[in-house]
Amino acid sequence: MHPSVASVTAREDFTLQVAFDNGEEGVLDMKPYLEFGVFKRLKDRSQFERVRVAFDTIEWDCGVGLDPEFVYAKCKTGANA
Repeated sequence: MHPSVASVTAREDFTLQVAFDNGEEGVLDMKPYLEFGVFKRLKDRSQFERVRVAFDTIEWDCGVGLDPEFVYAKCKTGANA
C-alpha cells in the first residue's frame, strides 16, 4: 500500500513539492511528461499552478490526475526534496 498525498505545491520549474501522510516528502519532476497527451495542458503555467490534493493523490482543474502509486514512486524522497 502506498502512502497518501497530504499536500502538494507547484514550483516554478514544473516540479511539485509533495508531502505524504507517512511523513515522507519528495519532488516530482513533471517536465518529462509535458509533451504527451493530456499532460500538454500543464505546460500553461497558470494551469500547472492549480494543482491540488484529491483523495489520496494529485489532480489539476484542467482534468489531469495522477495515479497515487506513480506519484510516490516518482518522487525523489529525502535529501533531494
